[in-house]
Amino acid sequence: MTTEFDLVDTDDVDSPGDEWEEIDVADTEADRIARSRDREFSQFRDRIKDADQFKVEASVFDDATYGALYKLVQDGYIDAFGGPISTGKEANVYSALGDDEEVAVKVYRINASDFRDMRGYLDGDPRFEGIGSNKSDIVKAWVRKEYANLERARAAGVRVPNPLAVERNVLVMELLGIDEGRAKRLSEVHIENPETAFEVVREYMRRLNSAGLVHGDLSEYNVILHGEELVVIDLGQAVTVHHQNSREFLERDCHNVAAFFRRQGLDVKDDDLLKFVTAADE
Repeated sequence: MTTEFDLVDTDDVDSPGDEWEEIDVADTEADRIARSRDREFSQFRDRIKDADQFKVEASVFDDATYGALYKLVQDGYIDAFGGPISTGKEANVYSALGDDEEVAVKVYRINASDFRDMRGYLDGDPRFEGIGSNKSDIVKAWVRKEYANLERARAAGVRVPNPLAVERNVLVMELLGIDEGRAKRLSEVHIENPETAFEVVREYMRRLNSAGLVHGDLSEYNVILHGEELVVIDLGQAVTVHHQNSREFLERDCHNVAAFFRRQGLDVKDDDLLKFVTAADE
């Protein structure tokens, strides 16, 4: 893989962290659409259930999920659905045709999701106080947090997928790498210029930290190659710097990134990377 890895420009971020932003988990228009079950929605739901790419999900998508997809279609964010891009324990990502462009549709599966492994990211975040163990509320809050994290990262000059819309447990965002198939992770490519790649990744980590965010799960599996750019993905679990576990998560991110680039032949130390990322804090 030979590329110079373009570094995107940065915009000013008003204040570090957005953990005091209230997340509304009340019923949305998608829930109301699902409850009303008018003929048009029922026909839409049945078409989606019968579509090949969604058949496997028929047992885990609730009616309100179909309501969310229906609302996003009504609002013009989705014109037609494509096939699955990736499947995960908590969410599936599908391609779709949006407003004259292809988009990615990330659908969190409320009935199948298990957030026990994510308590460390949720506990201590004021946005999740009072939500308790209600799975539907947790998922809706998580998706809105992911949308907010992506917006904050973009404002800080970190190349992430552009978030376009959020409705209940569905996130619509920029689709990356589809021309050549699924975008490749750093773990899947041969890097001929690891020095430049490392400089970009560590700069994005520094920008995230300056914007009050810690990725929390950063590694070669959550950075993809898109054209001449390295793109940071999967910011759903990202926490603010005021989170009680943020330092632990940041140190782990630094270890994972440094370890990967050491395997690429670079002399990278965990502590040096951490010092660079947090330099503005000192």
